[in-house]
Amino acid sequence: MQFTKGSKASRGVFVWAPRVLIFSIVFSVFAFQPLFSVSSSRVFAQEEAQPAAEPAAPEAAAAKPAPAEESLLGWLTDSLGWTYILVFLSLSFILVALFIMNLLSARREYVCPQHLIDGFEAHLEEKQYQEAYELAKTDESFLGNVLSAGLAKLSSSYSASVAAMQEVGADENMKLDHRLSYLALIGTISPMIGLFGTVHGMINSFYVIANGGGTPDPNKLAEGISTALLTTLIGLAIAIPAIAAYNILRNRVQRLVLEVGITSESLMGRFEKVGKKKD
Repeated sequence: MQFTKGSKASRGVFVWAPRVLIFSIVFSVFAFQPLFSVSSSRVFAQEEAQPAAEPAAPEAAAAKPAPAEESLLGWLTDSLGWTYILVFLSLSFILVALFIMNLLSARREYVCPQHLIDGFEAHLEEKQYQEAYELAKTDESFLGNVLSAGLAKLSSSYSASVAAMQEVGADENMKLDHRLSYLALIGTISPMIGLFGTVHGMINSFYVIANGGGTPDPNKLAEGISTALLTTLIGLAIAIPAIAAYNILRNRVQRLVLEVGITSESLMGRFEKVGKKKD
């Protein structure tokens, strides 16, 4: 019997992917909704305040009103600009989606399910080898792929069965590591974008100083400095959880992969004597 490596695992990922994307979109919209609402309310407030300020010029000179306090989210919007907001929003969305997909892939039920171990061992005890193979083949798990590949090659020799299990195990392990590597990529890119924003903001500040004459406008100068600091802050705020999630999930995956190797070797080890007799 021929076995196609990784086909069952990929089907499971395609089932999860639409749900993960929908959840990430909803999460991102609700998370950043205050940012958009505050920005729009500030625009309407400025439009309403402009007509009222024109007829009362003499009175305004007599009594100057206290400046309105600007909200933190509105200040972030003005300091970053929509380009950086969209970039960091996209990175946050991708980070949430990748984290959920990798978290689902690192479940014990997906990698090394206990019900498969119990059922497979029960079939072997009853010498129901065909039923054991069908159970492993229909199970959408890392261990199911490894066991079905080993049983498919068992008719040739036990050494061929072990080689097939090792090949499939290495292939499935590479797929899990490949998905995890995107979390590390987010953790690497985010600080670089923050550093780019820092350089961009400092260039704007120096431009204001160079073209401001003797006394540059402090508000414009502060905008460049705010951009420089905030982009670095947000880049680190995205990178830190991305790197932490990558290391935690990677350790969990490696532990489960080791458990798959020990379990498959234990279940298939009873065929070793049979293989030696055939050899």
